[in-house]
Amino acid sequence: MKTQPAEILREYGPFPGIDNVHGLTFDGQQVWFASGDRINALDPTSGTITRSWTVPAHAGTAFDGEHLFQLAEDRIQKIDPKTGKVLTTIPAPGKGGDSGLAWAEGTLWVGEYRDRKIHQIDPQTGEILRTIQSNRFVTGVSWLGDELWHGTWEDNESELRRIDPADGTVMERLALPAGAGMSGLESNGVDRFFCGSGDAGTIRVVRRP
Repeated sequence: MKTQPAEILREYGPFPGIDNVHGLTFDGQQVWFASGDRINALDPTSGTITRSWTVPAHAGTAFDGEHLFQLAEDRIQKIDPKTGKVLTTIPAPGKGGDSGLAWAEGTLWVGEYRDRKIHQIDPQTGEILRTIQSNRFVTGVSWLGDELWHGTWEDNESELRRIDPADGTVMERLALPAGAGMSGLESNGVDRFFCGSGDAGTIRVVRRP
């Protein structure tokens, strides 16, 4: 297992009126992030928020190429990013203990924070298709190509972890500086991660080594 310090390339925020950054996702152009009572679209070039929708947004966020998915307490909302309208909802597997959210293989991947699990679920019904056990709290969840990564924030230590999607074995670790929080996690699909900082209200960009 490789362990190395996370290389932070940039930091966005803090943002006016936003105290917390929860889930994040990337639609190919904008970074969407959850901030409790709304989801926000961030231009990663300028660092400015270009759009916000008022919708419950308490944890992970995902994008399937057309719609946003947003954790809100014990449910997952499917949202039209053009209007902010909630189209449908499904139950979240952790019944309110859910954290990260990602889209891959036509399914949703949901972190269950304190139970240290990642569930693959059916996006239409919420049915759990399989579960991966971690040995640390799970905050954000992201796929970068065929690599499954999750964020963790426990005992004042945060890191990004690449795990084997078959059995949860840790393959690689990127350690954030001491005291840095880690809430949501998303990749740009190529070479970097967007990481929420929780109550610091910022978004860090970390290089994929």
